[in-house]
Amino acid sequence: MASSGDIGIDLGTSNVVIYMKGRGVVFREPSIVAVERENNQILAFGTEAYRMIGRTPSNINIIRPLAQGELIDFDLTASMLRYYISSVIGKKFFARPRAIMSVPTGVKDLEKKALITALFDAGLRRTQILDRVIAAALGAQLNFLGSYGSMVADMSAGGTDLAVLSNGIVAVLSSVHIGGDHFDDSIIRYLRRKYNMLIGERTAEQVKITLGGALKRDPKVVMDVTGRNLISGLPKTITIDSDEIYEALVDIVNNLIESVQAVIERTPAQLASDILEGGVTLTGGAAALYGLSEAISDVIRIPCQVASEPRDCVVLGCAKVLNDPAGMRHLLSVS
Repeated sequence: MASSGDIGIDLGTSNVVIYMKGRGVVFREPSIVAVERENNQILAFGTEAYRMIGRTPSNINIIRPLAQGELIDFDLTASMLRYYISSVIGKKFFARPRAIMSVPTGVKDLEKKALITALFDAGLRRTQILDRVIAAALGAQLNFLGSYGSMVADMSAGGTDLAVLSNGIVAVLSSVHIGGDHFDDSIIRYLRRKYNMLIGERTAEQVKITLGGALKRDPKVVMDVTGRNLISGLPKTITIDSDEIYEALVDIVNNLIESVQAVIERTPAQLASDILEGGVTLTGGAAALYGLSEAISDVIRIPCQVASEPRDCVVLGCAKVLNDPAGMRHLLSVS
């Protein structure tokens, strides 16, 4: 039986989000670590490390230990998780809390087991793994535990998992390297190509949020962007508009739409009929791109909608299993 201190963990490529039973979402920090280059000493985690991006001396590395849906640096990931868990549960629990955790799709089984051991060392009694697309579908309130078919596109920073689910299992799955970081990279490349100007990751993300879109904005939106002139090497400020950033993103959005179509084409006929009726649901932080659901729906002629609280769907799915351990035990991976 779950206790009031039990937690759900979304270990994402962009953020770590933690839900605590009885309190809701209690923690959200970037999945970023600042490391001293010479001796590999960890200097900062999360928001503190994020603030250092583009502002650090050459002896400090800013590392994302999870990228492209995979675990790139296990030791840093484990250290980051232990730090975050300790900051959430502290030392006030006489009994170790239990956890339900979802990890990026590309994390291997041996890595999952090693992470579970690291979390035990951090003070958790037992950690069980919930498949990421199942967690996203649960958090999005999709109807897939019976014979009805549902489709979810979980869009993280590192990639997108496209899944058709029915009877509580994944019937069709495809993972594509299209996510929030790829949108940012496309903006960086576009401004470099068109204006000979280099901008950083944080600036690209702000441009994406303010101007980016899978459809053209009407009316257009403009903003000033400061970067480094690649010819003179000096700082440079230009004014860009949302039509330009649409142009920067249109190819990658079209690739995503093609991937959605490909999954539907592989789906058994009866489940495809269910998707035609229920549509495609977008979850994850990258799903917030302006006009994305409308752009997908316009091409595939199937309803597409963004889930309520899309960036929290995975952790809320973990919370559902945490709150009904007996009824949803069958959804958990064997560990």
